[in-house]
Amino acid sequence: MPQFAANLTLMYTELPFLQRFAAAAADGFTAVEYLFPYAYPAAELAARLQGNGLQQVLFNAPPAGMDLAAMAAAWDAGERGTAALPGRAAEFRAGVLQALDYAQALACPRIHLMQGIAPVGAAHAVLTQQCIANLRWAAQAAVQCGCEVLIEPINQRDMPGYFLRSQAQAHALLDAVQAPNLKVLMDLYHCQIAEGDVATKLRHYLPTGRIGHIQIAGVPERHEPDRGELHYPYLFDVLDTLDYRGWVGCEYRPAAGTSAGLAWLAVRRTA
Repeated sequence: MPQFAANLTLMYTELPFLQRFAAAAADGFTAVEYLFPYAYPAAELAARLQGNGLQQVLFNAPPAGMDLAAMAAAWDAGERGTAALPGRAAEFRAGVLQALDYAQALACPRIHLMQGIAPVGAAHAVLTQQCIANLRWAAQAAVQCGCEVLIEPINQRDMPGYFLRSQAQAHALLDAVQAPNLKVLMDLYHCQIAEGDVATKLRHYLPTGRIGHIQIAGVPERHEPDRGELHYPYLFDVLDTLDYRGWVGCEYRPAAGTSAGLAWLAVRRTA
């Protein structure tokens, strides 16, 4: 059975952020992920993890910013990453180094690097070469910390203009960079909206060993995985058949209370 991690950015939003760790543990989760840690001291987050018996399995590098305050505010300011954006390599590197500092403090084995919104009129080839150069640098920096770096294709409905749009594009970047610790974050919600044929893509890409993390949500509303058009019991069986040993992040917005919506997980735990 897949191992499930609670996403504390989207789940338990009825509680202040620092209280969500205990709530996730109370619901039986042993691991968490979230978008960004930078608004909180690493020591405070580490204490919440340790005090609740939780592992940190993923978070994002800052979407922009040269200092910690700017990094913490960048998402709300509309930034969506800098890896593919020309002229912002110094900002990208500062964010990666900050993320790796947090990863070490939180014993987190992987971070997600966002590519950014493609500037209007920018040549795709130019953005691709910038992305390759930045990812190559980030992978080299991360390997010294024993950390994986992930890239995630995101659908254009939720994030119009985002540079990385498909599984094939993500794997082409891995081919170009040639770093064993650079992997793909395969979000099945985004994959279904952008491309479909999710089970076939799992069967194609998982055996390569280049999928570093999986995320789930119901489609199209992004609620619990037992709602919507994707039949997750079938997809979970596919993951079992393919012997996927990594984490599955529950990156969904509960329809009516986080704990009340976990019946799907109770079924999986007793399967």
